[in-house]
This record gives sequence, structure tokens and C-alpha cells, in this order.
Amino acid sequence: MKSEIKEMVSILKEGVDARDVLKGIALSGSQEEAFFVMDVGEIIKQYETWTKMLPRVKPFYAVKCNDSQVVLQIMAALGANFDCASKGEINKVLDLGVTADRIIFANPAKIRSHISYAAKAGVDMVTFDSISELNKIKEFHPNAKLVLRIAADSYDSQCPAMSLKFGVDPEKEAYPLLKEAVAMGLNVVGISFHVGSGCREVEAFGRALAFAAGLFIRAQDGLGLRMSILDIGGGFQMNNFEKTCATINRALGEYFEDDLELEIIAEPGRFMVASAYTLATQVCYVSKIHSMRVNSNQTMLYINDGVYGSFNCLLFDHASVTPIPLKVIHEVAQNVYRTNFIPSKMNLLIALLKRCLNIGDWILFESMGAYTIPTSTNFNGFAPPKIHHICDFNNW
Repeated sequence: MKSEIKEMVSILKEGVDARDVLKGIALSGSQEEAFFVMDVGEIIKQYETWTKMLPRVKPFYAVKCNDSQVVLQIMAALGANFDCASKGEINKVLDLGVTADRIIFANPAKIRSHISYAAKAGVDMVTFDSISELNKIKEFHPNAKLVLRIAADSYDSQCPAMSLKFGVDPEKEAYPLLKEAVAMGLNVVGISFHVGSGCREVEAFGRALAFAAGLFIRAQDGLGLRMSILDIGGGFQMNNFEKTCATINRALGEYFEDDLELEIIAEPGRFMVASAYTLATQVCYVSKIHSMRVNSNQTMLYINDGVYGSFNCLLFDHASVTPIPLKVIHEVAQNVYRTNFIPSKMNLLIALLKRCLNIGDWILFESMGAYTIPTSTNFNGFAPPKIHHICDFNNW
């Protein structure tokens, strides 16, 4: 697989880094389209951090976060498994040569034909949270290994209220649903939860693990059901990862210390790939806005990527971004100018920056690898930005 990845990745010479590559492309004089630089070494670093901080938890990479072929190949080569939500994602992972037992079909609302496809492909581990889903699984994948998803929202997440869509009440609804699954002759193997994408409240994991532990005990005592899978979902962020890991490890030690046969998995996406991507955009239009239209005279800048492209994350992922003018890097490296971005009528982004920039100037956006590329479109005929994959020689 390494040889296949190498065809798509540029190996850097010693002393050259991602920022050098980015500046070289942007300032070449021939580049006008927005583009990404993706540093493979960042993904390797994040994966190694995960295995060090959460040694008991096997990552099943969330394909929906960034389904780039290179990303999937890197994750597979590192040893990660995969969280898939559809037939298309399953097929994409299987095409890499990944075996079906390394996939969890973690979508509680599956299309019937996708369930049938998973059964034929040998993808047996699937999630559920309703009677209707159990009926579909009974008909189309009766030998599936079922994982019950419980509700476990945090009080503070980038994408909150996940349990409005998926997950049963762990105290009132979970046990009756487990009982129903057993009565139907289905094989329930575990419990899963998701505290919300980009979770900022680390104690949410502790609460969810307490609920899960109670269900493990109740299923064993009341149904004779000894479950073997605990899926702690996603929601992992870089800026609070150490505290999150401390909370998880403490709860695992408290509730699951003696269960040596338990397989603990998670579904990280953002944590693995966000920091690997830097987006470079170019100012393509400048307009003066009179004070009659806004509070004061302003300069309006249009860049060559927008909310129908890489910045869809502003609308659908509740993301915040920090623009870094490339010429400022040359002038004052530590000076970063913050701003709010507003979608224009032409569905590009308008930036109101404090510093005057001109047509042809470049603006960088770091940590743009999560929930950007898979949802980019060709709206108005603008193709998604090209991705330049690089890797430091020592990491390769």
C-alpha cells in the first residue's frame, strides 16, 4: 500500500516543510485557483498520539469526515479500522483491500439495500436504535453483530444535539430494546454512543460510559447477554484531547477495569485529519462599501472558494476559521488577523479584513481537513480545490 500512496504523495527534502510548499505554489505566478496542501506527517502524528493516550481504544476512522483516497490509504496502513455510514463508504474502504471485519456500519438509519450489501460483503458489525431498524436487520442481515446506540449528548459541542437524531434513552428505552432484539433471535454484541462532534465538555464521556456500564450489567443479569463491544463514538478535539483522554481512561478504569475480553472502539474523524490540511485562497475581487450600507466605509474582499466549496463547514459543521494573509507571514510572522466571513449573493465568501489586501493576494486557512472536502460541490462550475499531498522524508 505504501507504494500506491507514494504515487500521490511528494516526499520533501530535508529542511523543507508544508509552509514552504504552500508558499512556493501560491507565489509561482501561475496559480490562481484555491488549493490545499495536505501533510501526511500530521495524520501520522495524530494517530500516534491517539495510541499513546488511549491505548485501550481502537480507532475506527469516520470516513464521512474526509473520504480522500490518500487519507483512507494512510489510515489503513497505520492500522486503523473504519466507521462507514453507507454502501458507498463501505465499498470505498473494501476497495483498498481492507477486510470486512475492520468496518462498523455505524448508521442507525440504514437503507435496506445497503444492509443487504453489507451482509453480502461480510460487514457484520452494525448499529441500531429502534424496532424498525431491528426489523430491517432481521430481514436483510439476520447474522449481524448488533451494537445498540444510546443517547449521550454533551452540554457543549461544535455540532450539538446528536441525540435528537440517533440514540435511545439509556435509562428508559435501552433495556426494552435489548430485550426485543434478543426475543427476535438477533445477536447483540455491544453498546455505542456519540457525545457530539467537536465535543468541548469532556465530562460527557464520563456520563455516557456510566450509562453504558449500567446497561452491560443489566443485560448480563436480566437477559444473560454478555456483550463484548463498547463503542465510545466520536467528538474528539485537539485542544482538549489530553483532558478528554484522562476522563475516558478514568471512567474505563472505574467501570470496565476487570473486563479483559471487552473490545473498546471509537470513531474519530476530525482529530485525525483536521490539522493535516491548509487551504490557500486568492483574493479575486475587491469592492468598496459605502458607510450608508454598513456602519462605516469598508473594503469587501471576495476569495476564490466559498460555502459551496471548502467553506461549507461554516454552515454545516458550525466551524470557525482564521484567515492568515500570506504576505503578512513575510512581514510579521506572528501577526494573525481575525475576521468573520459572510456568504455573498454569488455564494462565494466575503471577507472584511482589517488589513488592506489586493487582487492576487493569498489568504491561508489552517486545520481545514475535517468536513470540507467530502461536501464540496462544483456549483457555478467551480471545481473543488486541488490537493497537494506531501510528507517529510523522516515520517515516510
